[in-house]
Amino acid sequence: MRLIKPATIAAWIKAHATARSSLSSWRTVVLAARWKSFADLRHTFSTADQVRVASGRIVIVFNIAGNRFRLIAAVHYTTAIVFALRFLTHAEYSKDTWKDDL
Repeated sequence: MRLIKPATIAAWIKAHATARSSLSSWRTVVLAARWKSFADLRHTFSTADQVRVASGRIVIVFNIAGNRFRLIAAVHYTTAIVFALRFLTHAEYSKDTWKDDL
């Protein structure tokens, strides 16, 4: 897969020391992946979920660092592109306000 905004991931890695290794691993796995569907993605990340946001689009929510963080991404299977959209603590994610921005 091609990752859009790799600099954003690098910034998240710098900003969240407790998530550094998990984010780096996530990035490595995503770049090597060849997902054709959400089912394929779930073979790689079994805890990932699809969530519909305010715009009506579907995003994928990944658990990062033992469920302490959530990485929200748009995955376009047909073009093999992953857009990293948000990186939130579990508490920020639970507020559900992030859905309104996407």
